[in-house]
Amino acid sequence: MSIYGLSTCSDCQKVQKVLEVVGNKITFRDLCAKPLAEAGLEELLVELGDRLENRTTNDYRTLNTWLKNSEVGAQISSKPTVMVHPVIQDEDRFYLGWTDEVQQALLAD
Repeated sequence: MSIYGLSTCSDCQKVQKVLEVVGNKITFRDLCAKPLAEAGLEELLVELGDRLENRTTNDYRTLNTWLKNSEVGAQISSKPTVMVHPVIQDEDRFYLGWTDEVQQALLAD
């Protein structure tokens, strides 16, 4: 199982701990330290679309007008912190955030 997020994100840290406690082997990818390559970002965009972008962050608000009007992939490539996190990949399924629905899907036996 893989988690894409930020090492400084308390939600990302919590998700990793919870998933490890229930027996999952987690690979954590810090998007600031190691941004996604074009192919990896494209895979997430195909699966999650525009939901991958978080327009409520200060980082999004600081994007210039040209980037704000660009494709989501260009925005995330330019500033990875505008991507919603955590993104959790469980084999071929992708989950966005740590909502009750995501927790139920990943923690149900």
